[in-house]
Amino acid sequence: MRRWPVSPIERIKLSQQAREQLSRLKRYTGVEHWNTLCRWGFCRSLADQDPPPPAKIPGDSNVELTWSVFGGRYERIYLALLKERCLRDGLGTDDETLATQFRLHLHRGIAQLSGDRTQRDLASFLAQAMPSKSEGTLTGDAGLVASSTLT
Repeated sequence: MRRWPVSPIERIKLSQQAREQLSRLKRYTGVEHWNTLCRWGFCRSLADQDPPPPAKIPGDSNVELTWSVFGGRYERIYLALLKERCLRDGLGTDDETLATQFRLHLHRGIAQLSGDRTQRDLASFLAQAMPSKSEGTLTGDAGLVASSTLT
């Protein structure tokens, strides 16, 4: 049976800077798969109320992910979250806009995770994604998806 593409985003090649940031995150957290950390970064960026600033991000590293590897069994949910965010930011949901916004959110989120000095182990990542009774969840629905994709 043929599997139809879920997303107009087929693959993404990360920047060298993002690759280095992911390498540091892997060392700190013990999470061994790029795609898991990329999911966390993507969701972290989606949780940011401000849209990511436009930027030209080079694909100058040797790390490349397909959409299906990035999203795993939740690829449709990640695509729906991206589309919803694009609409909330007043953008379209055409293929080019989705690809651009995914790239911007992914790289911003990886940078945010890497730059957050309070998150240096797996427990601190989990604490951010889990709802607190007094504060609610820091990352909203996107964080719930991210926390369920840790493995």
